[in-house]
Amino acid sequence: MSRWSVLGSGVAGLCVATLLMERGETVEIITQPACRAASHWAGGMLAPWCEAESAPPEVITWGQHAAGWWAKRVAGVAQQGTLVVAPPRDSRELIRFASLTQAHQWVTPGEIEPALENRFARGLFFAREAHLDPRRAMQQLRDTLQQAGVAFHSGQPAGKIIDCRGIHAAAQQPALRAVRGEMVILQTSDIQLSRPVRLLHPRFPCYLVPRAGGHFMLGATMVESHDSSPISARAMMELLSAAYSLHPALAEARIVESGTGLRPAYRQNLPEVRYEEGRFSLNGLYRHGFLLAPIMAEKLMLQLTQEMTHAG
Repeated sequence: MSRWSVLGSGVAGLCVATLLMERGETVEIITQPACRAASHWAGGMLAPWCEAESAPPEVITWGQHAAGWWAKRVAGVAQQGTLVVAPPRDSRELIRFASLTQAHQWVTPGEIEPALENRFARGLFFAREAHLDPRRAMQQLRDTLQQAGVAFHSGQPAGKIIDCRGIHAAAQQPALRAVRGEMVILQTSDIQLSRPVRLLHPRFPCYLVPRAGGHFMLGATMVESHDSSPISARAMMELLSAAYSLHPALAEARIVESGTGLRPAYRQNLPEVRYEEGRFSLNGLYRHGFLLAPIMAEKLMLQLTQEMTHAG
């Protein structure tokens, strides 16, 4: 048995610590109170087949592991699929998306989501996809870890280091770049959705993810930027305009929260497990934190086993 110090309490650090705890290892998590993890602002979509539109094939293969991993450890994983739609003027975007993805069927959106009846003529339904509330899922992992005796603190690490700090590790990993994500949380009782809805647009694609209590997370995909300042007026207007085009009732929704997060990415936009200068790291989750953190944590466990076997 070894003693491990996991740096970072975002989704990567929590998944790694969870698997270490399940293996019977001694674990502590070193937090950085002043550094909020990008996963705090995540959409929580477990949508590997949708990601095929722009992601490397590894994302689709690895991501299929996510829904089962999360459902085994937290409550609230909703396997309701993903609905993809586009305004009539952007119907070519929908055809393009269909050509780049698999595991979908053409549907009439109003038959899948009654709130969208008569709003869109056609859509793509990815029935095997899922979603969760990221903040609730991370809190459940934290609770389970603390109940098992895992300490969370901001002091010095006492064990072998596994660095899961995301973009906050950029000083030690210059290959990382930041990808800015922008989001707002809306609240309304005027419409109900059962699953994430992706709205395609040639310039500003976005997604709307339902959460409890009439809340919805409205997010944009990505901006290549290291700017972590609050959301801009332009981005807010574009997001809200997209929400309005999805359903006019969202114009009366209340803006509960807005925020930005810097996602860590390597050159190929694929995460990596590394061992450098006596420490392990898991980083580069890009915009696929909740989708790929489980399988990457599993890959790290395999590498730890091999390293310990070799050392022995």
